[in-house]
Amino acid sequence: MKAEGVIGLEVHVQLLTKEKLFCTCPTDFGAGANTRVCPVCLGLPGSLPVLNPEAVTVALRAALALGCTVNNISRFDRKHYFYPDLPKGYQITQHQHPLAQGGRVDTPFGSVDLDRLHLEEDAGKLMHTGESTLIDFNRSGLPLVEIVTGPCLTSASQARAFLESLRQVLLYANISDCRMEEGSLRCDANISLRGGGRTEIKNLNSFKAVERSLEFEIARQSRMLAQGETVPVQTLRWDETQARTVPMRPKEMALDYRYLLEPDLLPLVIDAEIVDRAREDLPELPRPRAARFIKEYGLSPQNAAVLTLTREMADCFEQVVAAGAAPRPAANLLQGEVSRLINQGGKQSLPSPHSLAELLALQEQGSISVTAAKEVLAQMFASGQSADSILSRNSLSQLSDRHALENLAQAVIANNPNPVADYLGGKKQAFGYLMGLAMKESGGRANPGLLKEIMVQLLTKQPINK
Repeated sequence: MKAEGVIGLEVHVQLLTKEKLFCTCPTDFGAGANTRVCPVCLGLPGSLPVLNPEAVTVALRAALALGCTVNNISRFDRKHYFYPDLPKGYQITQHQHPLAQGGRVDTPFGSVDLDRLHLEEDAGKLMHTGESTLIDFNRSGLPLVEIVTGPCLTSASQARAFLESLRQVLLYANISDCRMEEGSLRCDANISLRGGGRTEIKNLNSFKAVERSLEFEIARQSRMLAQGETVPVQTLRWDETQARTVPMRPKEMALDYRYLLEPDLLPLVIDAEIVDRAREDLPELPRPRAARFIKEYGLSPQNAAVLTLTREMADCFEQVVAAGAAPRPAANLLQGEVSRLINQGGKQSLPSPHSLAELLALQEQGSISVTAAKEVLAQMFASGQSADSILSRNSLSQLSDRHALENLAQAVIANNPNPVADYLGGKKQAFGYLMGLAMKESGGRANPGLLKEIMVQLLTKQPINK
């Protein structure tokens, strides 16, 4: 039987703010090394932290989106440890009195309970070369919330599913951009097997790394316990190249950090009015929105789940419907061809909801075929123009003239006597071949329903060769 882990996650989320947590340095990513720093975030003597109210507002929104209980009073602490990217020799965080407690995240396998959510500042970034280690302090002092689960996960796949569900909520509520490749969403994973010691895997920055590292640890610890060995309590890192965890140091305990109350910051007091304002800023979250789509628009649970994966797609769907499109065709268009074109890199030229509704109306009226609609949509992405303007410049409108379709069908029948004979001899699949030829001759513009009707009528008039 596969070993079952006891897993708890500590997720570090960079908040979407313009300035750092305790100074006015900008938070933009990708600036030159050590160009977004000041005496405060460098920890220079005499500098004092000043709390950024925007960070508190965004953190509150995160707590409410996750169903946490916001504490009326929270306090900041100093967490002492030595590491080259921590210039003060301590990190300002919330240890004894966090901003919020409790909460949960709904996942495909059930709800995951949260233990706490607290504010803290980020450390700098180390860059290791062959000969030396360089430090970029641009990240030092960035505003984070740390979201901590209980030890309630039992497998690597559950941990990944939890993180994916958490990320969806954070993106919906505009709390973070959650770009794991840039470090704005990172995870530390605590893992033990029942009866074994606990290890912590630090700074996992992809869903794949979280899942693979936990799978490796479960297998490694299972082997050690089976052989009667003791699993040491360690802090580990994940080596992607070697696909294995690597020891870094013995695991620190709370006493090792010598927490003390931050003397330079007052307690953070959150009254009911502040909480109410933050709650008003919350959008409708993914799961309630999916449930409403099912009830209000008659969508299937699968369609509703796909459309609400991102706030942008859900908003676009409702705007297309508001512009006059029927819900199910709108859902099919967005999940199908629109999503395909977005994945190809066309997101910057996403047509307006009104233009998408216009395209669906033309298709429903029979003005363009399904094939032509795909071509028109691709041109809408590329040019940003409306469907009508594209149709006026191109021969893409659906051919529904009966006389023209009769001439087309007669030519196909006359030029393909063998398939015609096969059809008349009882090989019904030959009809599909003839229809395909006719559609090709029309450049995909022929009205397929009308063409089929005409083709059947003409074929029934053909003499049967015996």
